Amino acid sequence: MVKKVIIFLTFLGTVLISCSDNHFSQRNLSDSVPFDLDSIRTRGKLIAVTDFNSTNYFIYKGEPMGFHYELLKSFSDYIGIDLEIISENNLESAYAMLKTGEADLLAIGLTVNSSGKKDILFTEPFDETRQVLVQRKPRNWRSLTTDEIDRRLIRNQMGLAKKTIYVQKGSSHVERLLSLANEIGDSINIIEVPYESEKLIQHVASGEIEYTVCDENVALVNATYYPVIDVGTPVSFPQSQAWGIRINNSGMLQTELNKWITAYKKTGSYAMLYAKYFRNARSSTIVKSDYYALNTGKVSQYDDIIKESSTSINWDWRLLASLICQESRFNPNVRSLAGAFGLMQIMPETGRNFGIDSTATPKKNIIAGIRYINWLHTIFDPKIKDENERLRFILASYNAGPGHVLDAMKLAEKNGMDPQKWDGNVAIWLTKKSDPKYFNDAVVKNGYFRGTESVAFVSEILNRYEHYKNIIPEEKLK
Repeated sequence: MVKKVIIFLTFLGTVLISCSDNHFSQRNLSDSVPFDLDSIRTRGKLIAVTDFNSTNYFIYKGEPMGFHYELLKSFSDYIGIDLEIISENNLESAYAMLKTGEADLLAIGLTVNSSGKKDILFTEPFDETRQVLVQRKPRNWRSLTTDEIDRRLIRNQMGLAKKTIYVQKGSSHVERLLSLANEIGDSINIIEVPYESEKLIQHVASGEIEYTVCDENVALVNATYYPVIDVGTPVSFPQSQAWGIRINNSGMLQTELNKWITAYKKTGSYAMLYAKYFRNARSSTIVKSDYYALNTGKVSQYDDIIKESSTSINWDWRLLASLICQESRFNPNVRSLAGAFGLMQIMPETGRNFGIDSTATPKKNIIAGIRYINWLHTIFDPKIKDENERLRFILASYNAGPGHVLDAMKLAEKNGMDPQKWDGNVAIWLTKKSDPKYFNDAVVKNGYFRGTESVAFVSEILNRYEHYKNIIPEEKLK
């Protein structure tokens, strides 16, 4: 089995003996893509590509989490714009996205080194870590002393001579091993594969490969998941880690990022964030949970019901799951101050119309919510041609009720805006329904409404849905 896995990995990877120097095909980044902070602000969102694993970006119990994710969210909030994340574990693909302008920022823990500076501009470092060798402890390690274990493991970098080490393709770990081969004056069989470090650590833990190299902060977290691995042999000095920006920018984004990172690193918030992901005893519990979506694809115990129910409204189940997470955080017993109940927060009057009350099972609560969404479709399908726009109106109506959204459409049309577009059009007028000047307008039939909550409701559901799509594979509707 081990040989089969290694052959497969070798087929995917590129074997480098000793000091081959062909890594990083993404060289000479294009300078043809216009790029600066002003254009990002005009667009209204920062687009960042990051990798997904148990420290940087993942979904747990339906919510996005991760060190890089939370850093990005804090920075985008700081500059006052939305955040869009592209998830990518292939470094070459991530670099290409930066080069072509698909992403503004490479939010991956990049080792700051001289060769990297030819490709990108680095931000102010946000962390410092060493690279370490990941190897398996002896079979009977629990019955051995520390000295006995050390004698059976590689504890000197000279011990890497002639060894086969699997590393992420295009990573700084390749560069370090190439340099190390020169330093020890012997060959190291380096195999680059298109897997990020955490996946390679799993292969070491299972015995499918013998060695990998990764950053110590990530290795230490993974050692809590896999006690059989040893991460105590450093192969580098401490190295700074930073994010990357395209070289052809005005410098404004780099300046703003550096100012923010420098200040943020001095705060208690940063210390707590770092501890949350790299020094948290609960990390192992999270990764082993049924609702750690990277492993299971699950967001809740109700996924099967959600998948089944979503077909009747032709929705992606991940979208319906995001709506339910927004309403109840998957807690079937939650009840709002207004009396809404259950997973989909059905209002008492709506429940009576669909034959349920607060004692209904989670499945019946979801079915009632689906029937309500179907009813909203009958209202907005004839009015909104574009399917994506229509979805925003239906989500807003699920929160506000269709009457207030229809009022906002009329106000938008009366005031020269597009009544079939949500962002920047009808959404604006829904928020204006708290102003007597507008809720007393003759076209308004449903009076006062504070629309800011409903506008945020739409945005938060769709943002979470994008996170679900980043992490959880699509499941086709039947």
